Formats: sequence, C-alpha cells, structure tokens
Amino acid sequence: MPAGLERLLDDLNPAQREAVTYGEGPLLVLAGAGSGKTRVIAYRIAWLTASQGMSPRNLLAVTFTNKAAGEMARRVEGLLRPVGVGAPLIATFHSACVRILRQHGKHIGLPSHFTIYDEDDRLALVKECMKEGELAERSFTPSGAVHRISYMKNQMISVADALRDARGPWEKKAALVYSRYEKRMKEVGAVDFDDLLLCTVRLYETVPEALAWYRGLWRHMLVDEYQDTNRAQYKMIRLLTAEHRNICVVGDPDQSIYKFRGADIRNVLEFEQDYPGTKVVRLEQNYRSTQRILSLASAVIAHNVQRKDKTLWTENASTRSRRATASHCSPSPPSLRSTSAARPPAGSRSSPGSSASSRPTGPRSRLPR
Repeated sequence: MPAGLERLLDDLNPAQREAVTYGEGPLLVLAGAGSGKTRVIAYRIAWLTASQGMSPRNLLAVTFTNKAAGEMARRVEGLLRPVGVGAPLIATFHSACVRILRQHGKHIGLPSHFTIYDEDDRLALVKECMKEGELAERSFTPSGAVHRISYMKNQMISVADALRDARGPWEKKAALVYSRYEKRMKEVGAVDFDDLLLCTVRLYETVPEALAWYRGLWRHMLVDEYQDTNRAQYKMIRLLTAEHRNICVVGDPDQSIYKFRGADIRNVLEFEQDYPGTKVVRLEQNYRSTQRILSLASAVIAHNVQRKDKTLWTENASTRSRRATASHCSPSPPSLRSTSAARPPAGSRSSPGSSASSRPTGPRSRLPR
C-alpha cells in the first residue's frame, strides 16, 4: 500500500475508513447529511485502484448531475495523479448511457448518430403531436403531457401498456400523445433523456453479448444518491452487477425527495434483499451542524415510516466554526503523496473517459444538470 494512501486512510473516521476499505461484494453506505459521503466515494475509488491494483478502466462510478460528477472526478484525480494512476469513468447515468449507446445502440436499431432531444425539444414535439390529434385543452396541457410521458418512461411503461391500461379521458389522451411522440422520435432517429436509460436497459436485456461485455469491463460499480434512482436506473444497475455483485451504493432514505421524478425509495430500503450478504456501514458523524440542530432534525425524521435507522451526532460545539470542523468532508482531499490539497493545473481538463463533461456536442445534446 502506498505510504500516502496509508496517511490518507488515517485521516478518515472509523466508519468512513470501514466503508472505504471494504473488499469485494455488495456494500450499502447509509450516509447522513454532512457525513462526508462524497469523500468516502472518492477515497474508495482511490483505495480500489491504488491499493488493490484494480485497473481504472474496470470501475464505473455514477451520480445524477454533471456538477456532482465533475466534483467527484476532480477529487479522485487529485488523489491518484501523484502516484501516476489514472481515474476511472465517473459520469452521470445519462452520459454513461450515451457512451454505451453510441458504441452498441445499433444492436437495438438505434443509429450511432442519434440526436438527443432536450426538454425544449421534447415540449415542442409534444405540442405538435397534440395539435395533429386535436388533443389540446385547458385540462390537458403540453407540459402536463410531457410530465406524464416522462413518468411512464421512468416506470418503464410501454406505449402498448399505456394505451391498454389508460383509465379516463385524461389518461387516454396522454397515451395517444405518447404513441404519436414515440412514432415521431423513431422517424427522426432521436431519443430523449429518459430514452437513454430505457435503451440501455433494453440493450442489456436483449443483447446478451453486450451485457457480458460491460459486465467484464466494469468489475466494480459505485452509485451516489442511490435513494434517487428510478426503475430504469435500478434495472440497469442490477443487470450490470448481478454476476460479480461488486456494487457500492451510497444513499439516505431520509433525503429522498424526487419521487415526483420517478425515484423509488424501495431501491435503497430493499437493497439487502436484492443483494444477500450486504455489508452495511452507517456514516452518522456530522461535520456541518451543531447537536441541537441534529437533534431537532432527527426528531422530525423519526416520524418517517419508510427509513433505515441511524443516529446523527457531532463533536461540534455550538460556537465552533464550520471551517474548523469540516476536515472529514472537505472538498479538497489530500493526495496520496502528501496531505496538501492536489489541484489540477490551471487550464487543464479531465480526460473524456473520466468525467461527466464527455457528451455529444450540438444544440440537441445537452445532458440534464
């Protein structure tokens, strides 16, 4: 083990170190607010590659926003650059799917040059579909139709299922717009953000060779904010990791706030059922707040029915500054060679394979932030 890495591990609290150095197999990290979860993910990536000898190309880390992926990539690069180890692919779910589909989408009938529709493009097309079918009215707006289509895709509801199961005039109209929308998208060789996830799942489910290739490529997978994953993301993760089971997810049911976007809290609550033998680590030490604030928040959260127990605590005194107490969740981790912060040179950029900034160019290729 590099000496710098040993010093780096000494800087972690016991729970953080336990999560970072856990070996193979499923790992669930229940990370309370302000407990240094991003630090744990970055250090675990560094530990797997610099200490355990894993090739960076065999590891995939995914999160939800370009900002979060970029921050994670900067931390990992700062840790690994001094010892000459490259960073793995750290990306959003959507940008990782773009890479997969550009390379293998042809196997499911997707052109390699497919266009990605952003939210404005999708709304404009839905308006056209509604106008053609004379479906627009005050109670059924284009924005409402867009949200409904996105919801159905996040729940992996096909057009056929939507048409069959529609109940009432509103749902029937939404299903008709969904059908027209999908037909038009196929005609122009385009996908929307939801399709990126759905098409990747379909590729894995229908092309065994592609699934086997990616299982062999990514032998370890790390997922941030797991409580915010939807059904399609859940299936994609399960398909990739069912064989080797080297999956580390970091999440907190108490911070699940995206149900309206399709997030399914059961994904984190039932993780131990999905992966028997899971190691569970709780990050309960908070570095941002005083104990008074944590106690009040815990009293409110305790009323939640669907949650996993954890008790947040802190060593912070009420008058102690955040600057003096943030070392264990600092945004500037020490490098493997020294305890000083390692930052990329001014003007440098991450490699396309290591950050979420890698995405198709063009006016219709913007990934969600």
